[in-house]
Amino acid sequence: MIKYVWAEDLNGGIGCENHLPWRMPADLHHFKEETIGHPILMGRKTFESLPKILPGRKHYVLTHDQNFAKKYRDNDDVEVLLSTEAMLKCLAEHQDELICAIGGVSIFAELIDQVDILERTIIDGKFTVDTYMPKINYVQFELVKKEAHDADKKNPYAYTYLTYHRKSKLKK
Repeated sequence: MIKYVWAEDLNGGIGCENHLPWRMPADLHHFKEETIGHPILMGRKTFESLPKILPGRKHYVLTHDQNFAKKYRDNDDVEVLLSTEAMLKCLAEHQDELICAIGGVSIFAELIDQVDILERTIIDGKFTVDTYMPKINYVQFELVKKEAHDADKKNPYAYTYLTYHRKSKLKK
């Protein structure tokens, strides 16, 4: 089962120069809660934007960079997938397990027809961004949870957590 976990601004922006364009500790905490104990799937640039290897999560990283693969070949917390085919094979092998896709855009775009759960955070602001979330046909999903929060001392923007499940998966 595949779950997307991401935050976006009011225009669908998700990043600028390979970093989040906002500082929202509550969303980082939410990200941790949603992903801890589950494998996370990402592209190399997303992996490199992390402050460190995140504890409690196996990291699957899609890249064509052989040197990157060599660097992490002995690290049990990181598995490098050198092609889209290798990624799809890995997902098939772990289809009974929840895997959290966390970016980048190419991962989200590649798996758009396979994703089961969307864990979306909307940051109530418009930011300078260079990366946007691919378009999702929300008609195929049912909103199952919505949690709105006001800005506070630590989180300068209001934000909303939205959880969607693919409708075809709800019938099973």
